[in-house]
Amino acid sequence: MATILRTWSYKYQWLYDGISRLAALSVGGEARFHQLPLQGLTISLESQVLDLCCGSGQATQFLVQSSQNVTGLDVSPVSLERAKRNVPQAKYVEALAEEMPFPDAQFDLVHTSVAMHEMPPSILRQIIKEVYRVLKPGGVFALVDFHKPTNPLFWPGLSVFLWLFETQTAWQLLETDLVGLLKDTGFEMFEHRLYAGGSLQVIQARK
Repeated sequence: MATILRTWSYKYQWLYDGISRLAALSVGGEARFHQLPLQGLTISLESQVLDLCCGSGQATQFLVQSSQNVTGLDVSPVSLERAKRNVPQAKYVEALAEEMPFPDAQFDLVHTSVAMHEMPPSILRQIIKEVYRVLKPGGVFALVDFHKPTNPLFWPGLSVFLWLFETQTAWQLLETDLVGLLKDTGFEMFEHRLYAGGSLQVIQARK
């Protein structure tokens, strides 16, 4: 699975950004894409926000517009250096998503954007447990990621994209009941929306 384009997209920021913007056109552009998991949420300047698997800060730049207490976490030091340059208003931590170096009940909101499909199923379960742990009671886990299309017209485009840029874990996520995993961990579901013919899902789950 995946091609050399995947390697290049992580090596060259301009290529990654271009691919992201092109993919976001299916929901109305990059700004709207990053707002989808935040719709309906109340985020104050004092809210403690974690941008999980923040990459180079593509979504972090939108989170810092609402809160003065945004932390970005990623395992890649290269991505974190880019994030620090792109969004200096946030704090950054280099760590694994399944082993977060935070105390229990620290964050009001944990957000992640198209990152869960990178995780093998066993690691995905660990991450969800960690998110639950670091959220305050009543805190929200908000995410956007791939979903098995409900409209068959969207299958060819998604399949080509996954073949070019993603690995087997992305295909595994299409067969994963994320809502079920979140409920099994203890989350209460209160929003699950599909976009782009069902090929994208937005979940907001409350602890």
